[in-house]
Amino acid sequence: MYKQTLLTVLLLSSLSAQAAWEEKLYNPKPQADDVILPMPCDGAMVFRKVQIPVADPLGDYPVTLGQNSDDWGYLEQTYPTHIAGSFTVKKPEPGRYYLMAKYELSQLQYQALTASTCPNPNMGLRLPQTQVSWFEAMQAADRYNRWLRQNALAKLPKEDGVAGFVRLPTEAEWEFAARGGLAVSNAEFRDLRFPMPDGLNAYAWFAGSQSANGKLQLTGLLEPNPLGLHDILGNADEMLFEPFRLNKLDRQHGQAGGYIVRGGNYLTPQAELRTALRQEQPYYSANGAEATALKTGGARLALVAPTLTSRDRIQSIEQEWKTLGSQTKAGGAAPAAPEAQIASIANRTEDEALKKQLEQLRNDLRANTQARDEQRDQAIRSELQLGAFLCTKLKDDGEFLDMLDANYQRSCAAGGTDLSADRCKSRNEQLESHRKVLDFLLSYYADTVVSASLNYSEQLIAPQVNTVTQQFEARGKSNLRQYLDTHWRNLKGYMGNGKVSRTQWLNSCKSIKAG
Repeated sequence: MYKQTLLTVLLLSSLSAQAAWEEKLYNPKPQADDVILPMPCDGAMVFRKVQIPVADPLGDYPVTLGQNSDDWGYLEQTYPTHIAGSFTVKKPEPGRYYLMAKYELSQLQYQALTASTCPNPNMGLRLPQTQVSWFEAMQAADRYNRWLRQNALAKLPKEDGVAGFVRLPTEAEWEFAARGGLAVSNAEFRDLRFPMPDGLNAYAWFAGSQSANGKLQLTGLLEPNPLGLHDILGNADEMLFEPFRLNKLDRQHGQAGGYIVRGGNYLTPQAELRTALRQEQPYYSANGAEATALKTGGARLALVAPTLTSRDRIQSIEQEWKTLGSQTKAGGAAPAAPEAQIASIANRTEDEALKKQLEQLRNDLRANTQARDEQRDQAIRSELQLGAFLCTKLKDDGEFLDMLDANYQRSCAAGGTDLSADRCKSRNEQLESHRKVLDFLLSYYADTVVSASLNYSEQLIAPQVNTVTQQFEARGKSNLRQYLDTHWRNLKGYMGNGKVSRTQWLNSCKSIKAG
């Protein structure tokens, strides 16, 4: 064991630099916010942040993955799940993120991690590394982790003082990122593929002479998905961390099988290329003598952190766990009677069977309450997004009405003679028509403010403001931040004084400077 470890260390340390890699070999399409980590042989690997708009240790974000299909339901049927990030961000809004490799693992990167001598950097080695088994991919990740800790520990992102590590992504991590994460709208996230304004050929390699033409292609030649990930669909299948399971309507089947590959490859027909596409591959070949290594099978690494990072973090998680699913009064007051009473009865009873039944009832109650709270939070986020959008409409329509009114006053009112009586009448009708539209819009906005204040407390809404802010930022809609902030101020104002201030709310939206 000692000799094996020593040989591994000597191998890693022997991968000294020969010639530094040119950027085009590991990052052909650089972006300003790329996260770049060094590799053996003076190489590098590029990652992209995948943001999750929750910051608490037990906080996670609800998503729906998969795709409904009569033909492939047992493989891809939609199901609800949750996802969380590894690394905490405190500014500008609290949240977390994990990292996904920007490109599929290339032959150059794989050889730098596994070969006894450094490879000669060249463009041909920018092809994805295929024909490796799941075990070999895991071993490459292990060697990269060891090298990073020995040579570049300070460059690894840390969570609670603990350095992150690379591994194959989980299925939720992969599909959330492949669909576009927070960078796309809810409708785009649930679509067959991520948004492709330039057409499928510009984003993915698939079967046929109009695309891959039966050949593996260099990484990074095509456009990325909205998170900046290249070749997430097509080119090479991508192996995942956990074993394959069938889909049983709203849950996974109990049997865990081989490993999962996602994304399709250069031999996948165009019509079958979709984000939900998932297949099982056996860990070993049919005769069991060798590990399965597909000519289309590649890998993409994720960079994450451990969960239980310190005693303080464990204590924080314990405290948060105790409050999960606790029924609370509006505004987040102390636990209400049912759960507390069940716990009290369970503590007093000496009947072990009854005690177990009460504890199960208490757990079921907490789980149902937790699900209810998550649905409530999603509804709050939807109302906040609606309020911000309506504020943009109030600004646009309000300013347009002001322009129409100014033109009318200058040309037709107060004895103006610039226009004929018929044209002035037409302009007045147009003015009154737009005034009615704005009145309707303002009433709709007022209803939204009043409804939100009646259904939710300020303490419940405030955390979701942060979440919606991160959603806007991730989708490139940072200009909506001002409208969201204005809507939130209007909402808090109504909660404080109970006054429906339509004119004030209209003027607050109109006063926002266009970004």
